[in-house]
Amino acid sequence: MMVNLPPQLLEERAVLYQRAFQNLIYQTRLKLDLSLMEHYERHCPTPDRRYNCLIPPPPGYKVPIKWPKSRDQVWKANIPHTHLATEKSDQNWMVVKGETIVFPGGGTHFHYGAGKYIASIANMLNFPNNDINNGGRVRSVLDVGCGVASFGGYLISSNVIAMSLAPNDVHQNQIQFALERGIPAYLGVLGTQRLPYPSRSFELAHCSRCRIDWLQRDGILLLELDRLLRPGGYFAYSSPEAYAQDEEDRRIWREMSTLVERMCWKIASKKDQTVIWVKPLTNSCYLKRLPGTKPPLCRSDDDPDAVWGVKMKVCISRYSDQMHKAKGSDLAPWPARLTTPPPRLAEIHYSTEMFEKDMEVWKQRVRNYWSKLASKIKPDTIRNVMDMKANLGSFAAALKDKDVWVMNVVPENEQKTLKIIYDRGLIGTVHNWCEAFSTYPRTYDLLHAWTVFSDIIKKECSPEDLLIEMDRILRPKGFIIVHDKRSVVEYIKKYLPALHWEAVTIYDVDDDDTVIIIQKKMWLTSQSIKVSE
Repeated sequence: MMVNLPPQLLEERAVLYQRAFQNLIYQTRLKLDLSLMEHYERHCPTPDRRYNCLIPPPPGYKVPIKWPKSRDQVWKANIPHTHLATEKSDQNWMVVKGETIVFPGGGTHFHYGAGKYIASIANMLNFPNNDINNGGRVRSVLDVGCGVASFGGYLISSNVIAMSLAPNDVHQNQIQFALERGIPAYLGVLGTQRLPYPSRSFELAHCSRCRIDWLQRDGILLLELDRLLRPGGYFAYSSPEAYAQDEEDRRIWREMSTLVERMCWKIASKKDQTVIWVKPLTNSCYLKRLPGTKPPLCRSDDDPDAVWGVKMKVCISRYSDQMHKAKGSDLAPWPARLTTPPPRLAEIHYSTEMFEKDMEVWKQRVRNYWSKLASKIKPDTIRNVMDMKANLGSFAAALKDKDVWVMNVVPENEQKTLKIIYDRGLIGTVHNWCEAFSTYPRTYDLLHAWTVFSDIIKKECSPEDLLIEMDRILRPKGFIIVHDKRSVVEYIKKYLPALHWEAVTIYDVDDDDTVIIIQKKMWLTSQSIKVSE
């Protein structure tokens, strides 16, 4: 574990870390299939290449602009990557203005703004009042190749939450911009492995000029979207191929049309350069296909909710018997969905009573957390929250009246509860806390770690590494809530000075259950750090 080091040495270490990481990527790419985007997927370094040092904030770093103002502008010093603004200047993505970067709401395919584009999609689907949430029936959206996530940012006002997904590709730092803006986002790619989300998680998937070859490998990437879409879910695809002009575009359109027809998707609407397909509500179409039709149905023993380290498959994930009989997911509209026991509870052997008790327990715990934080926070202090062991998502549900969003993380070796979290209208991901999380530095305001340290100690992973990873993820002046055994809390307390953390409060819950609330300091390097409240 790192001790307090001179600021100049901290900066030197940070530079060495960055160079070593870049060299690691270069070496690793030589062994990966670039044509399959494999080099953009998660790859952990070998033990001898892991660095346990703190990442200092960049020169001139400021406390981030608060939500909702942050949707439209961020401090340039916090993400000094203005080349993206130059590259996309003609598409209205982002504009540098003095000390800020401004986001007009444009995108590659929606020059006139994400708001008008979203309304046009709702209009194409004949949703009442051109509202994309369709009376609460559309709540969860997957935005693939999201850019700086303006599409997801403008969905929030319609009570729709998007998982904005993009890799650290040639455009670089798109997800860092999204999270700095206060928009839910995740660093990931459609490559060779399943995305870390359970089956039937999203009502709508979206791809606007995302440069994805959907026809590759017998349509494996479209089949991954199919796995993630709910019964009756939509895929909105905005691209020149949708209204073909030249022979190559026409060929792509013909082949995509044939593929989705075999997948039992139908065109819900088509206008200009946007086509929206809709999935069937039941298994009936799949069962009526001719023998030998490709893509085939997945084997009956394939678990569509197994995602961590699982390769994507060229097959259609059929619905469960319950979904087939219900002719859909049978979920309540939002916001009732948040507190209504979802049908898939039975799949993880939870009763309605257990679900309701879990909600009550976490309501009380969150009330206690917030009462202890009251002297340190204002209504807009916290925006990006991560629950590092989310279980059923009741911690996030208890925050429903706060202007925050929560990344609900379910550890990969725990029960598959993430599908319940999505069924409640929340978002999240699967992760192994023995590894780094797929996000950029300084992207969350609050981390909640309920028994996470006890779990990784049982797995014989390094709690020191986890502390350093949490510091990397957390914004300066952000908060950590550790709810664990008293011995774990005492262990963490030893490292507070080296991490530049300070304890806000410590209190016992019962005989061997303690909470410590921590705040990360705005610590300085040899270059002056300008702090702007």
